[in-house]
Amino acid sequence: MTPKERYKKLEQHLSEENPILLKIIKIYQELDVVGYRTGLLKRNESYASTISWWPLISVLGTFSAGKSTFINGYTQRKIQTTGNQAVDDKFTVVCYGENQEVTTLPGLALDSDPRFPFFGISEQIEKVESGQGSCVDSYLQLKTTNSDVLKGKILIDSPGFDADSQRDSTLKITNHIIDMSDLVLVFFDARHPEPGAMRDTLEHLVATTIKRNDSDKILYILNQIDTAAHEDNPEEVIGSWQRAIAAKGLVGGNFYAIYNEEAANAFANPALAERFKRKKDIDLERIFSRMSKVSTERTYRIAHSLELLANEITQEKIPLIQKAVKSWRKKVLITDLFVFSTLFIGIFYLLSTLGYFEGSILDWTIFKLMQQSVYYGIFFSVISLGSLYGIHQYIRAKFAQRDAKKLMKTDPQVANAFLFNTRFWRGMAHANPRGWSGRNRMALERITDASKRAIQKLNDQFVNPTGKEKMVTHPQLNERQANPSATFKSSTTEAEVVINSESSSAK
Repeated sequence: MTPKERYKKLEQHLSEENPILLKIIKIYQELDVVGYRTGLLKRNESYASTISWWPLISVLGTFSAGKSTFINGYTQRKIQTTGNQAVDDKFTVVCYGENQEVTTLPGLALDSDPRFPFFGISEQIEKVESGQGSCVDSYLQLKTTNSDVLKGKILIDSPGFDADSQRDSTLKITNHIIDMSDLVLVFFDARHPEPGAMRDTLEHLVATTIKRNDSDKILYILNQIDTAAHEDNPEEVIGSWQRAIAAKGLVGGNFYAIYNEEAANAFANPALAERFKRKKDIDLERIFSRMSKVSTERTYRIAHSLELLANEITQEKIPLIQKAVKSWRKKVLITDLFVFSTLFIGIFYLLSTLGYFEGSILDWTIFKLMQQSVYYGIFFSVISLGSLYGIHQYIRAKFAQRDAKKLMKTDPQVANAFLFNTRFWRGMAHANPRGWSGRNRMALERITDASKRAIQKLNDQFVNPTGKEKMVTHPQLNERQANPSATFKSSTTEAEVVINSESSSAK
């Protein structure tokens, strides 16, 4: 599917689900053009495919940590199988469907649909484990049901980290969904008395995520704390987990402790039961509140991602490309000098040994050829220069392939742009990477400004410091102001209008 076809599908989807984002799609298309010109994007890629256009909540954690039970309780549907063992080894995307019965679809439905966060994930799996990209159904599945809480959002239930034999691919997909998610719920099992025994899981789920710029979207949830009620000091169980997670870098208030009342153990002490229930109710309310706001957060995140991507290109990607090209150019020139010098010395020595340089300069081979025929001399020169050029191209291609392979491990986009700048027809004296022109720098500035204006217009829906009534010059909105009790089709019309008013400046 081409980027043009993906954008068309997104526009069809957003016209019904979230019209406010339709204008932002146009800005993403402008950003794609910069990506193509600089080589950061291949022609079949798009920046729009790096984010989820549906509000996305991912549920991660260890096996038997209560992830599936939590999702079933939240949706009031028996969507996932629950148990104390690893009962599901796939990533399960859960979204709204018309039928009350749970419908299960294969992973192919996710891999081939650009609206879902796993679009094209088979390519990522193939990079991690060769030959596994075609087995996407072994990693993913889609489930739908008509639970009202799923309207306007999707959930992802992950397999347990310490239960999956396909660990490398699981971690790769996990990193992908953390990047795409608007909210990440990380579950731990309070029944494990020693959090230190799960050091590897803590390292990946806490230490690596806490360093993110958007780490506030990650909530750490200690589940099934009712089991701690039988301990002599139940608060210490929770405290030990808090300390273990804090040791990995969590210092904010994104730590919660809950349990499922229906599956909870009986509390022998009524006062303790009341204290645990109060704690659970408060934390669940805070978690559900964050989950209910993902639609708004998603709109902000998509608009803000434009600025982040533009800044990333300017401040990170281009300097990395410049550094890689500079290093490559230096290695090629040094190798050229060494190889050509060695060749020249070797040929000179060989010819002098054969007696070609005896006598006057007119006795040298090339001059002898020139004396016999100008064409012989030209032919000899062309062959010599062609051979040197071929050797040079071989040297630069080898170094380019080797350096690109190293870059591919850390940043595939930079690797692609590096190869884009080292093609055989491009000279080595260019100061700037290919496509990094004043035109494209100005385009990124316009995209950054458009991102900020879009966020400002989104703010206008919620913020009014003056307290004065806003007058919007739009027929339907004027009708709403004149008749506040009237019912209108779309609750996002006002937001759409204010974004539309910026359409010309965003282009």
